[in-house]
Amino acid sequence: MNFELSSEQAQARQTARRFAREKLSAAGVETDRTGRFPRQAVQELGKLGMLGVFVPERYGGAGLDHVSYALVVEELAVECAATAVIVSAHSSLASWPILSAGSEAQRAAFLPAMAAGEKLGCFALSEPQAGSDAGAQKTRAVRDGDSYVINGTKNFITNAPEAGVAVVFALTDPHQGQRGISAFIVETERPGWQIVRIEEKMGIHGAHSAQLSFQDLRVPRDRLLGEEGQGFKLALRTLDGGRIGIAAQAVGIGRAALEQSLKYAVQRTAFGKPIASYQAIRWKLADMAVELDAARLLTLKAAALKDAGRPCIREAASAKLFAAEAAMSAAIEAVQVHGGNGYTREFKVERYFRDAKITEIYEGTSEIQRLVIARRLLAEH
Repeated sequence: MNFELSSEQAQARQTARRFAREKLSAAGVETDRTGRFPRQAVQELGKLGMLGVFVPERYGGAGLDHVSYALVVEELAVECAATAVIVSAHSSLASWPILSAGSEAQRAAFLPAMAAGEKLGCFALSEPQAGSDAGAQKTRAVRDGDSYVINGTKNFITNAPEAGVAVVFALTDPHQGQRGISAFIVETERPGWQIVRIEEKMGIHGAHSAQLSFQDLRVPRDRLLGEEGQGFKLALRTLDGGRIGIAAQAVGIGRAALEQSLKYAVQRTAFGKPIASYQAIRWKLADMAVELDAARLLTLKAAALKDAGRPCIREAASAKLFAAEAAMSAAIEAVQVHGGNGYTREFKVERYFRDAKITEIYEGTSEIQRLVIARRLLAEH
């Protein structure tokens, strides 16, 4: 077992770390305050190849692996969790299914622009009545000549307001249930694509999530992704990789909470000495560090399995579950270490608290992750 990064992986991490510190440290605060989409940062990330980390070079990507991708997302999340999830949703949820299930023509048509950041991607699966129960789709896609006509509603779609490309799931055969769900590549400038509202959220303010409405949205037949009826299987496979991205985001948020707590504990004095000298504070810091180290290892293990082409359903769910809860725990303790200052916007830890919570919810709640893990354990028994 080798815990050392390759030179390419280490370089990807270093590039992302430098970019995050130089470009996102102050911008992350401003993005959270204003809620503006970090357009300039996303464009620069495209130029650096970070919007196509695992996309092969022949499609305009960096040609690296999912371990490198996880490292990049973690580094971005340390400074700006919103930017990190924009990259994660674009890469794991939009680019990957096209790379995995798309035809050669579809890959050539969409991936170069997506890897360059010219077109942002989103993943339209969740619906008002189909969140955790993603198979309960109501959106319909009906064949009409050489096209499909899509009607329906999608909920909480990250990147949707800025996206140029969407992977959309809809029922082509409602009598088949989950087996009747198909996937489509949709260009968002098509008539019938409508942003109903942009959600006002607790955290990750710069990563915009929207409710979508499709009203007679006509999509050419050659935009069908894979085969009819294979969409739900593709969605589940996509979410495995997506959970690796969210786990990496959670590790980054937790690491930021720990780093700020260490800095504050050394500088802040109480009863004549730094609070870092007190056992109560030291134990908090130690627990944060141990949990985040474990979360990172789980995340990189899942990424390595994906790179090896091996099943990673349980490992991705485990990484996402543990990393999200570790991030939330670290954020809570960071606020506590900072005391009253931690409850003010003068210090960043209150933002980590708000940003961390969503990692326990999106791309499968912690409860769903436990169900996935238990199901795999019982199947393997």
